[in-house]
Amino acid sequence: MTFFYNTGISAYNLAIRLAAPFNEKAKLLNKGRKEVWEKIRTIQRGNQRLVWFHAASLGEFEQGRPVIEKLKQTEPDTKILLTFFSPSGYEIRKNYTEADYILYLPADTKRNAIRFIETLRPDAAIFIKYEFWFHYLHELRNRQIPIYLISAIFRPEQPFFKNWGGLHRRMLSFFKCLYVQDKESVNLLNKIGIRNVQLTGDTRFDRVKQIAETARTIEKAESFCNGQPAIICGSTWPPDEEILLEYINSYSGNYKWIIVPHEIGENHIKNILEKCKKKTARYSQAGTDISSCDVLVIDCIGLLSSIYRYGKIAYIGGGFGAGIHNTLEAAVYGIPVIFGPKYQKFNEAVNLIQTGGAFSIQNNKELKEVLDNLIQNPAIAEIAGQKALEYVNSQLGATDSIGKGILTNDKR
Repeated sequence: MTFFYNTGISAYNLAIRLAAPFNEKAKLLNKGRKEVWEKIRTIQRGNQRLVWFHAASLGEFEQGRPVIEKLKQTEPDTKILLTFFSPSGYEIRKNYTEADYILYLPADTKRNAIRFIETLRPDAAIFIKYEFWFHYLHELRNRQIPIYLISAIFRPEQPFFKNWGGLHRRMLSFFKCLYVQDKESVNLLNKIGIRNVQLTGDTRFDRVKQIAETARTIEKAESFCNGQPAIICGSTWPPDEEILLEYINSYSGNYKWIIVPHEIGENHIKNILEKCKKKTARYSQAGTDISSCDVLVIDCIGLLSSIYRYGKIAYIGGGFGAGIHNTLEAAVYGIPVIFGPKYQKFNEAVNLIQTGGAFSIQNNKELKEVLDNLIQNPAIAEIAGQKALEYVNSQLGATDSIGKGILTNDKR
């Protein structure tokens, strides 16, 4: 199985190099991996405790962030090494101040894993949600460095539970503890003999609560809303925007609209502006007085989690593609959440619907029905928002639970 694994890793690495001249993300990843060893040589390891956190991308980083900050608060002298697999995580968080060292993770080869771990000598390693790299995990285990997986979630269709998934099951045995989000994950792992499991929940709930409590004022958004109710359309993709703009263009009430696309390339932003028939402002080019506009299009990153505070209703994008984006960032503000049909892999979305805090739609007709109901019946929207907030509050505490194991038991 390791032969096939190594072959797959080699093929992927080759594909990244071949795609680099034509694809921006591949270019950034290829460049970042080339530079990583030079950056590692500049690190003064010293004798202080070093804890390594690894995240695939930005979403996984946000799940690990509360644990990183809890560790820094509890053990300020401990050094934090943070690695990313994806450029969409590294490029946005490469200046994150709570980590002492931030790097791309070199490709998962045996040679790279030995060199990386021998050089940096982490005292513990924490992988976030679903990152499983055999050679890194194997080398950590060989050196008796404790490894944890946090905010993990497992499903029957994953390789761990297939007849051919022996290598993946072996990787699970390398972890000192798997901190999982739900009971189903515990049961699945127990069925294949994995007992080093603890049900702690999802650290994202703690993170979104923290974000909401420290949400910044967005002056242009405040000026735009000017006391009127607003609907926040967050992390939208073209299929989301198509049905949203159809509704917006025909809407004649007093609600305002803030659209925050997932991709903010110039062509995409211009396409939204051209299709919107209402009076529209573009965030980067807007002045301070935009209260007369009906729609505000956000064409920069880093604002969405704070912008949700200005909403009465939220629409979360991605549900017509690979899957919805972060619903909790909106739900924590006590507003109802709407998203497309592809949400089943997201426990929080399923639970939000079950509790009455969220609504899924499959087409423009259903979107109109849900929005009309929430807009025309403020009491219904308020109750749904309360249900959303109650659900978020009921799930807090994963960071503290994980911290009891990770932050105090592995000083060596």
